[in-house]
Amino acid sequence: MNDEPGGSESAFLAKAQNASTMAQYFGDFKLLLQRSRDFGKPVVIHLEPDGFAFLEQQTGGNTSTYAAVAASGVPELAGLPDTVAGWGLAFLQLRKATGANNVIFAVHVSSWADGVDISTGSTGTSLQPDVDTVYAFLAPLGLGANFTGSTFDLLAGDPLDRDADYYRLTQNTNRWWDASDTASVNSQSFNRYASWLRLWNQKAARRWMLWQIATGNSASLNTYNNGSAGQGYRDNRAEYFFANGTAHAAKFVDAGVIMMLFGAGATGQSTHTTDMYSDGKLFLQSRVGQFYAGGGVTLAGSTQPPPASAPSFTASATAAPSTANPGSSVSVATTVTDTGAALSSGIVDVELHDAAGAKIAQQFYTDQSFSAGQTRTFNTTWTAPIAAGAYSIQVGVFGASWTPTYLWNASAGTLQVGSSDSAVYSFETGTQGWAGSGAMLSAAWSSSVAFAGTHSLAVNFGGTGSGTGQVFIGSPSAAAGKVVTFHLWIPAGSAISSVQPYVQQGSAGGWQWTGNWQSGSSLKTNAWNTIAVQVPPNAATTLYQMGVQFSRSATWSGTAYLDTVSW
Repeated sequence: MNDEPGGSESAFLAKAQNASTMAQYFGDFKLLLQRSRDFGKPVVIHLEPDGFAFLEQQTGGNTSTYAAVAASGVPELAGLPDTVAGWGLAFLQLRKATGANNVIFAVHVSSWADGVDISTGSTGTSLQPDVDTVYAFLAPLGLGANFTGSTFDLLAGDPLDRDADYYRLTQNTNRWWDASDTASVNSQSFNRYASWLRLWNQKAARRWMLWQIATGNSASLNTYNNGSAGQGYRDNRAEYFFANGTAHAAKFVDAGVIMMLFGAGATGQSTHTTDMYSDGKLFLQSRVGQFYAGGGVTLAGSTQPPPASAPSFTASATAAPSTANPGSSVSVATTVTDTGAALSSGIVDVELHDAAGAKIAQQFYTDQSFSAGQTRTFNTTWTAPIAAGAYSIQVGVFGASWTPTYLWNASAGTLQVGSSDSAVYSFETGTQGWAGSGAMLSAAWSSSVAFAGTHSLAVNFGGTGSGTGQVFIGSPSAAAGKVVTFHLWIPAGSAISSVQPYVQQGSAGGWQWTGNWQSGSSLKTNAWNTIAVQVPPNAATTLYQMGVQFSRSATWSGTAYLDTVSW
């Protein structure tokens, strides 16, 4: 599609809606199928890498959006709907019409298809909802049952299209994955990607083909590759899969992978002809040779659909004391209950995270077994962090080798470190004069959630419909030029569409409003968000008001929290 006239990837949908473009495109694809049929041996056709993701984003996930399918005039497609769903089914219809039964279709599933990249950066995003959303888009395009009588055969994905250090050195972005076998699934790691693959494998009952895997290693020279030994950029993906025998490859096979294809996604990257390693050998050539000489990894079965009865778990954790002094000893009792089938040789992982989501401490228990319905308690002792604040205790249950993920509870328990909050508005002794304005919200003193100390200001939503409201304090003492920091806790599933911390001058300043508007979709949920606003350097001596404006898109009742407002 990218080579068809009419623009780049951003024009993917526009091309699919152009009848003359689609006549040429489907005509070419029909020829490809005829030649594949004549070849007579199995042929894997990798369908439109990233193209399905662009379609999902450009249609807003609406598979009924117009596309020129029957309208293309290709005779074999006359019975298909002129929709994006029909566009996907066209591949299947043409395969059937040409008799290319030896062709295997691999549909590309991008890790960022629904607008959030689960593999880099968005590590707080839950994996299952991401899988469910993208599957719901791809199913009517041919991943699910349909009237053509066939479906796509494989899932295809690319762990990274360029070497990780290419991104770091040329774009100042971090695309490295944590290779640790104990890395959290909520971290930028191989474990997270493997868990995502497994969830897809179970949802779609399809195996994976990984493609365009970067070939750089730790000895690469971090230079543009002009073809000389060692040139290209560093990465750890090739080393991860082959430098530890077959253990890591076996982990990904267990997640549904049957193929790994290594190759540069752009010029200048490391390649298998230049990836000289520290031992003087070409890394992939030597390691892949050793991999196959050792027997490789056996593939079991044709697919891995969800078992009829799989282990499932609930977990909670209690810290004693619940409020601890920095540096003191804290005991954490974690209760885990198996609510599904029995588990053997599993892993129970207990972690402590700060308000920003960073992992502070971890204790995991390997080779753990549960019978169906069994409840077990795991006791962990940690030293409380030095920094005061609220910390979350997060609990995961995994199979052997950290896959699959049976449970990840990011709010299993809490630990408060320190009871003091020295902010101007700490809300430790009450609302400190803050109040709510607008019919949809009110302000109250609360001990339910705190950024620091033990209390915060609860922002309680009620009433009906959409609208705006605010919590505020009159005549705050923040001087001109001061940067005011607000901490906001937003609950998951709320109808809060935006927040805007603000300062407002009085009549001497022309009632000027200075705010920092944030879309609700950009905010972390069930976690603290730090947002700052600067008082204008030329502001009047005393501000008229300071506060946070909330916008709600629909009727919703719930509570957000404000804490530790300081400058």
